Amino acid sequence: MNYQSILNDIHDHVVSVEDKGTVASYIPELAHVNINNFGLHLRTKDEQEYGVGHYNTPFSIQSISKVLALALAASKEGSSILNRLGVEPSGHPFNQLALLEIENGIPRNPFINSGAIVVADVLVSLFDNPKEHFLNYVRDLAGDDNINYNMDIARSEKETGFRNYAAANLLKSFGNLNNPVDDVLECYFMQCALEMTCTQITRSFHMFANKGKCLLEKVRLTEQQVKRINAIMLTCGFYDEAGEFAFEVGLPGKSGVGGGIVALLPDNYVITTWAPGLNKKGNSKLGMLALEQFTTKTQLSIF
Repeated sequence: MNYQSILNDIHDHVVSVEDKGTVASYIPELAHVNINNFGLHLRTKDEQEYGVGHYNTPFSIQSISKVLALALAASKEGSSILNRLGVEPSGHPFNQLALLEIENGIPRNPFINSGAIVVADVLVSLFDNPKEHFLNYVRDLAGDDNINYNMDIARSEKETGFRNYAAANLLKSFGNLNNPVDDVLECYFMQCALEMTCTQITRSFHMFANKGKCLLEKVRLTEQQVKRINAIMLTCGFYDEAGEFAFEVGLPGKSGVGGGIVALLPDNYVITTWAPGLNKKGNSKLGMLALEQFTTKTQLSIF
């Protein structure tokens, strides 16, 4: 299959679309990104890589980081982390608080903000310097030491993250946060402020398509852990639009409000797209279109 030709065709179609969505502005630093950016990168199981557009331009990965944080926590804590988290779609926006109170401080899943804050709490408990440890973990997965935090975005997140403070304090009130709120949120805000390219994200997610083994064939997760995290990505990876993504694209994946989406077909490939304009549900408008076209053209999805 001529993957490069397919990516080129998708690129040409997507960049010509007039309605590119709306760049996230509730985190002020994200509002400065050029809405015309679009990148697409594919890595196959046999280590072939293909890219088009701005696939080597760093961007804020935001909630994509939640999958990597969960993987790190699960690699140390195992399934015990699920005592503090659910695995069900929330059916609500990622920063919604009502369910958290109704369900006694147990977040519906690890990919909504409250769930990711619980995962950040686990990392703060596990490591003396969780921010440094997480950064080095992601660098190792991607095989790239050039990955860094964007401190301007981290500061912007901290200054405007009132709902995250509310969620963290609510979690604390229910006894589902073991560390000080400020320490946990500092870890969480930094995690979301990680900057990566499509290429780096694709490589770091290789283990989810390779039975838990990273690029160096080192075991990072058990096969059961990979199966479970992939399942959560399929059902919960796109806020309250996960069903639409499964319907249109048919892959496990995760989006972020920075405009990135990573998706994968186990034992086959990982693909990452970046287009900063979002739809009304907070997912990349052109990114979802690009991935729908990719699985349609290649006939390669889990369904």
